[in-house]
Amino acid sequence: MGPGLGYFLLPAGGALSLTGVITGNGTLISLSWIMWVLGILLILGNRYRRPADPRALAVAAGDARAVRGLRTLALTARAEGRPDTAERLLRQAVKAGDVESMWELGRLVEHREGLAAAEPWFRMAAERGHAVAKRLFRPGGALHPDGADPAP
Repeated sequence: MGPGLGYFLLPAGGALSLTGVITGNGTLISLSWIMWVLGILLILGNRYRRPADPRALAVAAGDARAVRGLRTLALTARAEGRPDTAERLLRQAVKAGDVESMWELGRLVEHREGLAAAEPWFRMAAERGHAVAKRLFRPGGALHPDGADPAP
């Protein structure tokens, strides 16, 4: 049961209560109170629920939506100034084979340690078809076409 059911039970309880008052049926009024209380409990219970555990998302790595969710958590962590958390989450998404996470991990490593340290991540993304990563390895790109060293 999720919060969606709670948002359904509140107006449904109100309609039931109104019907009970109009018809003079005490049973409907009592039932409406049960619906209201249950609806409020469901909504409040969801408010205090813990966010999804990133490890649980990684376990479901076969699901593309779960991997995107893991990457989104990582990008949020990076934006909030938690690069270590972002790196840990991106590495989990990379293990699941997410090409965009390979690119983002490369960007994170490049920011921290420079282009030479990020090159393996960019290469991994390029080899799997990431268009922007491929441009780094073409002639005139930031990395030599053979990938030996970062371009000066």
